[in-house]
Amino acid sequence: MKKIGIVVAMQEELEAVEEILEDVEIKQINKTRFIIGKIGECICIVVHCGIGKVNAARATQELIDKFNIDYIMNVGVAGSINDDLDIGDVLIGKHTVQHDFDITAFRHSKGYIPGIGDNIECDSQLVSRMIESIKNVEEKSYNIKLGIVATGDIFCTDVAMKDKIRSKFDADVVDMECGAIAQVAYLNEMPFIVIRSVSDSPNGKNEKTFEENLPFACKRFANVLKRFLEQEGQR
Repeated sequence: MKKIGIVVAMQEELEAVEEILEDVEIKQINKTRFIIGKIGECICIVVHCGIGKVNAARATQELIDKFNIDYIMNVGVAGSINDDLDIGDVLIGKHTVQHDFDITAFRHSKGYIPGIGDNIECDSQLVSRMIESIKNVEEKSYNIKLGIVATGDIFCTDVAMKDKIRSKFDADVVDMECGAIAQVAYLNEMPFIVIRSVSDSPNGKNEKTFEENLPFACKRFANVLKRFLEQEGQR
């Protein structure tokens, strides 16, 4: 039976995952609360990491250290910086980049991390299985895209910043945790995949649309997660 670590940043995201969990139990380790349950035939260990890269990295390492998991998933919402992605659309990560990591003074490209590189690829086998699990999704009212997640310790509201990140990294969405989770997984040689649903798009006032669309976007990524893990349990 597969054992999967799932990292979420916000309470609303956690609640969306909890709704699709069965046989739930709670385990407290130090100050971190882990929710253990099943989706299909997969055992899931879910941790609410909190917002930002440091919180995400800490929780991910605890998941790897304390539980014998097969791989890490990051699920949640994100801001679209690709005009082809609308509210409620879903992005499956191809790779991640940290758009706020900057050692260009030492003749490296923006986002380059020593010992890591310019980006971190999501596990190709997990991506293939994810695509297979959703290719016949019945609901056609939203798009599901394979793309790039750009992470930074900022809730992006500035249109100029949005355009700059899009142009520099060819990214599709921005968030505040995914790149850090991917980095910890990479350093531990742990397979990693990400699902993000679009809650907003930087436009100078998207904090309002983010709050309005958060519940809806959470349900959307949870539906995709459930579909994927139900099929994972049969593999």
